[in-house]
Amino acid sequence: MKRYEKFVLEAEKGINFEVSEGTSGELIIRALNIATANVSTENYANPPILEGYKHICGEWNNGFVIERKSDGSQFVWIPVGSLNFNGTLDGEHFSEKFGRRNYRSDFFSEDDYNEELNDELLEQLESVKKYGGFYISRYNISRNSASLEKPQSVKGVRPWISITFDDAKKVASTMEDNEAVKSHLTFGAEYDSVLEWFLNTKVKTFDEIVNDSSKWGNYSRDLAKTGSREEWCVNNIYDFAGNVVEWTQEQIFDGLYRVLRGSSCFDDGSGAPVAFRVYDTPNNIARTHIFTGFRVALCIK
Repeated sequence: MKRYEKFVLEAEKGINFEVSEGTSGELIIRALNIATANVSTENYANPPILEGYKHICGEWNNGFVIERKSDGSQFVWIPVGSLNFNGTLDGEHFSEKFGRRNYRSDFFSEDDYNEELNDELLEQLESVKKYGGFYISRYNISRNSASLEKPQSVKGVRPWISITFDDAKKVASTMEDNEAVKSHLTFGAEYDSVLEWFLNTKVKTFDEIVNDSSKWGNYSRDLAKTGSREEWCVNNIYDFAGNVVEWTQEQIFDGLYRVLRGSSCFDDGSGAPVAFRVYDTPNNIARTHIFTGFRVALCIK
C-alpha cells in the first residue's frame, strides 16, 4: 500500500478535525461537525419573533421578551453573539461565546463535569450560529391549569417541583415541537451563557453570581410563585437565583448524575450561589431536592 507523508484535509467552515493514535499505532482522523458559537453574524441584535408569538417588552440587550399567544408563555432572548469568548464546549478549550463557564474552579473533563455533544445540542449550536442567540423561559416552568401535564412559562403560579431529571427532560420536549421550533431542557451551555450575559450587561457583578446571590434570589425557606418580586428579576428573567434549583443536561461521573443549578429557597445564597453546581441521580427526588424544577430553551430551526 502506498504511504503518503503529506495530506490535505478540506471541509466547510465549522467542521473541526480531531487527530489521535489508535491502539495499533494507526492515525485516526475524525471530522467533528461542531458549529461553534464564535458567532460572526450580527443577528443577535435582531431577535426573531416566532410564529404564534408576539413581542411584549424589552430590547435585544436588556431582555427581549416574546409571548406565546395560545397560553401566555414567555421567553427571553439571550444574545450569545454579544458575549465574551470564554465558554467551553469540550471542557478543555475556553474560547466559545456559547458554552459552560468555569466560575467556581469546577473540574471539566470526561470524568468530571461534562456535556455530551448530542444531536439536540448540535442543533442548538447550529441555531445559535444562524440567529445569534436563543430563547429561554422567562419563568420556572409550571403546570398549565387546564392540563396539568402541559408545561408553561407564566407569572404568578407555583413552579413545577419535585420532578426527576428524566421527567423534566421529557416534559420540556413537549412545550414546542414543530417545523419552526423545538423545545428542550436547558443545557449547561445555555445556563452559563445566561450568567455571562448578566455579567456582560453589568446588571450583576462577578461576586453576586459566584460568591453570594442572596440579594437577588429567594432563599427565604418558603417557595414563591413565579415572578413574584421585581428584585428577583434580571434582564427580564425571573428567579434565576434561588426559589427552585433547576435541572440541566450537564452531567458528571460518566453520566450517572445530572447537574442542577441556581439553588433553591432552602439553600443559602452565599453557600450555594447561582453559579454553584450540585448533582443527583436522574430518577431521584431527594429530600433536599424537593424544590427541584426546570426551565425550557427553544431551538429555532
